[in-house]
Amino acid sequence: MKITNIEISHHQLDLEPPFPASWDTQPRRKFPATIVRVYDNEGNVGIGSGDVMYGFEDYVNLFIGEDPLDLVRHNAVLDNISFHAGRPWPLDVALWDLAGKIKQQPTWKMMGGLDNKILAYASSGVHRTPEQMADMAKTLVEKGYPALKIRFGRTTLADDFEVLATVRKAVGDKLTLMVDCNQGWRMPWDIQKPWCLEQAYEVSQELEKFNVYWMEEPLYRGDYNGMSALHERVNLKLAGGEMTRESYEFHTLIERECLDIIQPDVVCSIGMEGLRQLGHYAKERGIIFTPHTWGNGIGLLANCHLTAGSVGAPFIEFPLDPPEWSIERRDFMLQTPVDVDENGWIHLSDEPGLGIVLDEEKLASTKSKQATYQ
Repeated sequence: MKITNIEISHHQLDLEPPFPASWDTQPRRKFPATIVRVYDNEGNVGIGSGDVMYGFEDYVNLFIGEDPLDLVRHNAVLDNISFHAGRPWPLDVALWDLAGKIKQQPTWKMMGGLDNKILAYASSGVHRTPEQMADMAKTLVEKGYPALKIRFGRTTLADDFEVLATVRKAVGDKLTLMVDCNQGWRMPWDIQKPWCLEQAYEVSQELEKFNVYWMEEPLYRGDYNGMSALHERVNLKLAGGEMTRESYEFHTLIERECLDIIQPDVVCSIGMEGLRQLGHYAKERGIIFTPHTWGNGIGLLANCHLTAGSVGAPFIEFPLDPPEWSIERRDFMLQTPVDVDENGWIHLSDEPGLGIVLDEEKLASTKSKQATYQ
């Protein structure tokens, strides 16, 4: 059995109204998706999505003719490529999907078979008014979600805390609340400096008053000294690592006791096998492993199969903030959007691989030469 071809296509869904992502100073007028397909000589096709994969054509020859089931080898090659040329991890997802189809096994079983479901938390993305956020929180309670993540970054911290206070008052203890401070990284055009240790500490003391479960990305992603010191001083959990790139960086975050919760994303960092190993290492050290999933439904499913099948998590990120960020927009490339049941659970298919069914008509109508937000 051999890999015969790798195809990469780019797509852009027009967004009207635009999506004003809280971590981006420019409202998003398009939602891009890059689809990766890997073929074997028996007619199987694996599907992945995530980073843009620009320039990956230079490395396709490293996979053509290779055994599609040699996943450890492929992961190592992709790790080398990630050093030289961006983030090629969507191919790793596609290779695991292909391997599942060859073996006639769902990916969650290949990951260890721990569970075929995982609880979701609603991850908001828009800076709405206190009243709007409270209404959203009440709707989430009605729909069975166990938790909500609120984004900070409004004009003032007072505005952020007003939103948090209003939401907490509206739902009481019916929702677990988390706060994403978005200090770990910036969009290319955003040169605002991240918080310092004392700023983060002051915010943490206010968050504790509202019984916030975790404080996410309170400092720059490489500020190990700051995160370790903050972790020592606060009572609430610290989360981060969504855009951390290398395996040694994740190990540094864990070994220096920077975080209680680590949030890599399989389509951004070290791939399925790399994160499976990291998940077990984190669990051994008492760290909660629950991936970042802010992308499309393919990346969401990959992270769900990885986590549910290997080490499990209290809950996993579920991007949701309609109308600007509906599951239909997020998963436009899929025939059926990924959704939760009435109790907030994501159920994973027993179909081979990730159980992905692409909407080929939609992909054809959104095909583009680039994958950008404008």
